[in-house]
Amino acid sequence: MTAPPQIFDRKLYARRRGRTAGNFAAYDFLHRRAMEDVNDRLESVNRQFPLAAFDGAGALANLLTQKAGVGDLINIDLAPARLPAGGLRLAADAEALPIKGESLDLFVSMLTLHTTNDLVGALTQARMALKPDGLFIAAIFGEETLSALRAALYRAEAEVTGGASARIAPFAGVRDYGAALQRAGFALPVTDIDKVSVSYDDPLKLLKDLRGMGETRALRTKAAFLRRDVVLRAMTIFAESGGREQFDIVYLTGWAPHESQQQPLKPGSAKMSLKDAIKGAS
Repeated sequence: MTAPPQIFDRKLYARRRGRTAGNFAAYDFLHRRAMEDVNDRLESVNRQFPLAAFDGAGALANLLTQKAGVGDLINIDLAPARLPAGGLRLAADAEALPIKGESLDLFVSMLTLHTTNDLVGALTQARMALKPDGLFIAAIFGEETLSALRAALYRAEAEVTGGASARIAPFAGVRDYGAALQRAGFALPVTDIDKVSVSYDDPLKLLKDLRGMGETRALRTKAAFLRRDVVLRAMTIFAESGGREQFDIVYLTGWAPHESQQQPLKPGSAKMSLKDAIKGAS
């Protein structure tokens, strides 16, 4: 099989995450929102998860309620410094999970999969780590994330230097993520999206937030040095366009296949034709 293109520098991304560990709590508003949403989803499932793994959650795993049903929890992160001080901890890459097959009841990925070079491969490894009928949930940034900043940087660099470099990583769309879930072998795949709009009175605060999250550029391709006059022009354009940034948080949900799960009907097994159903509806 052809190896997937190496778009992201995973070692660089790990370093960026690690540098933010000491003050991450001051910039975790998106991650906190995603964790609270994941907790709500787990509460609604109304089942127990004796052994769970959370990738990228760090100390935010403490937001889980008793009703979420999570028992023993393994905290995973690409950057060791982002792991909490106590409990079960594992410094590992989502693209090479060192977890025994069919050992977990729950796997949660918290805003990390957007920088994997092989998304389907990472999803497949998570699925293989789950017991049959185990649950997978991921929060991942979607395609409109940082659309205002991306547009401002392109326009500013083109105006000031006459050219432009890729400054912000590409993000996939909801349909692409849904297709990836299916390709990874998950049963009953579902995707939905939470569109978060954030207003910035000071555009430079957006750049500070991204640095604080550890979400600055981690592409493998080298970009031209980002000049200060380009940054200032981009911030002016951003402010003039309304000073609002979009963050799409896409949620992926799927189950490790199990014979007890609802199965789609076989082709030709319907008891009523589509034509008759439409007539009945009219």
